[in-house]
Amino acid sequence: MNFPVWIKPALTGAGVGAVATAIVGFTWGGWVTGGSALEMASKQSEAAVVATLTPYCVQQSTNTAAVAVLAELDAASGFNRRAVIENAGWATPLGTDAPNRALAQACQLALAAAR
Repeated sequence: MNFPVWIKPALTGAGVGAVATAIVGFTWGGWVTGGSALEMASKQSEAAVVATLTPYCVQQSTNTAAVAVLAELDAASGFNRRAVIENAGWATPLGTDAPNRALAQACQLALAAAR
């Protein structure tokens, strides 16, 4: 079977165009793989949870029993402040057993800004 002479250059051009489109798309076009998209979605959902639960954590600091925790928070050094919030249970979302580190950090920053 004989192919027309123009088929080889046409297929070569289509192949080069497809490769160029993929390179441009992944480099400058914002295309991502499924793994990258899953990682970005995970980070965004964690940030949304932290943003949603930070007011709950700050509101817990208004209890009368929170005076001792706030005094301990004021006395703690910068890197121990998150641990004070975690130990108080203010960064443990409902239904979980372990505190959320990002929530504890956001809460202690919000408490510092409110003072």
